Amino acid sequence: MFNRAGIVFFTLLLALLSGSCSKYQRLLKSGDNEKKLEMANEYFAREDYYRALSLYEQLLPVYRATEQAEQIYYNYAYAYFNQMDYVLASYYFKKFYKTFPRSKWAEECFFMSGFCKYKESPVYSLDQTNTYEAINELQLFANTFPSSERVEECNTLIDELREKLEKKSYEIAKLYLKMDRFEAAVTAFNNVIKDYPDTRFKEDVMFYIVSANYQYSQKSVPAKKEERFQKTVKSCLNFVASYPESKYSKEVNNMYETSLKVIKNKKEDYGL
Repeated sequence: MFNRAGIVFFTLLLALLSGSCSKYQRLLKSGDNEKKLEMANEYFAREDYYRALSLYEQLLPVYRATEQAEQIYYNYAYAYFNQMDYVLASYYFKKFYKTFPRSKWAEECFFMSGFCKYKESPVYSLDQTNTYEAINELQLFANTFPSSERVEECNTLIDELREKLEKKSYEIAKLYLKMDRFEAAVTAFNNVIKDYPDTRFKEDVMFYIVSANYQYSQKSVPAKKEERFQKTVKSCLNFVASYPESKYSKEVNNMYETSLKVIKNKKEDYGL
């Protein structure tokens, strides 16, 4: 239970909050744009972005083509960013750049548009549309401002996003293998190497290519076995050439030897 002092304190607090809300509501409905701008900037400085946004939204058309327009638009975009509404923040940062291309904040806002898209990029297991958009936007910034001190950060962010796409491609290929969709797995693993030649998963990928080819060969109809075991042998040789001291060497060697035996037996069956 509250004591008398506590009740008095909360009563005063509620009164202050009520008065503050009433003052804000009156300001929203008023025609005093100078006061609105003053309070919008004050709310922004106090990190009360919700109220700042409501006021800036009213002021944007009023102050269009005035000296105050840049600052209002700049704060407006950052208010969305600080509220973690990265979709709208990205939109308004990009719009700022297009509206004020000669502004001292133009480069910054162009970068922030891409950075917001980076923030919207989900974990690798989800749809990666936002990731592709972020890469494109950040790359466009780097191309537009090649001398910018932000290019290095851009490249770091792009590398991080590409690693996410790489991980997704790798996991999809593994899923095909797990589902015994061996042809699809081989194609998917080869695409990982093609799209990400320096992938950190390369040794594993090449091993899984051997394994997928081998399992596909084993489960093939007799008429297809020799041809498919030949592909297994080729993938084994490629693997050993790239990783002669691999942790997978024993398994790859066993698959290689078995494949050669099957090929040899097939040729003997044909009297070759």
